[in-house]
Amino acid sequence: MEIINLSEQNSILNTFLRELRDVNIQNDRLRFRRNIERIGEIMAYEISKTLQYNPIEVKTPLGFAPVNIPDEKVVLGTILRAGLGFHHGFLNYFDCAENSFVSAYRRYKEKGHESFDIYIEYIASPRLDDKILILTDPMLATGGSMEMSYRALLTKGTPRHVHIASIIASQPAIDYCKENFPAATTTIWTAAIDPSLDKSSYIVPGFGDAGDLAYGEKE
Repeated sequence: MEIINLSEQNSILNTFLRELRDVNIQNDRLRFRRNIERIGEIMAYEISKTLQYNPIEVKTPLGFAPVNIPDEKVVLGTILRAGLGFHHGFLNYFDCAENSFVSAYRRYKEKGHESFDIYIEYIASPRLDDKILILTDPMLATGGSMEMSYRALLTKGTPRHVHIASIIASQPAIDYCKENFPAATTTIWTAAIDPSLDKSSYIVPGFGDAGDLAYGEKE
């Protein structure tokens, strides 16, 4: 399984990541959502380089021009609700892609306790057979929600390749995905890999709850 950490190379992505993390900036919800979207756009561009391409000719006012265009069907999958802005960034670039949505959430076993189960409540997806599935979630914390969403989407067919895209992944989640996704047909893309989780399974240092920062706190 290939793990691609985009922050290992210097680029403007690091500016957007810094603003997402900064407690003095991140409470500007509009800016927070836009930075998530920007990183989605950058990641979509990088993933586009891995697709298969075929040459075509385009008629211009003065003749014909050769151009290589993607020759694979892409499905953009996102985990609600935190993934919406990230998904939109991908959709800005893969604007002809099909789309999948999965509602995966934590339900804590007891109030005030850290242990939780993960539930899938809703799926909307096209057929996935032999397509490229890009699964997006800004925070890859434990890897559990990502795996359950992937398993749920397999009811719609088997994709040819899966790209897991996150803004920040924890090292435990990377290790979990290595054990629970098919290594030969899965690539993990992230803008940063943080070392650990706290007792509530939030990424440390991370940047907090992406859904609450983007859309407001929930009860």
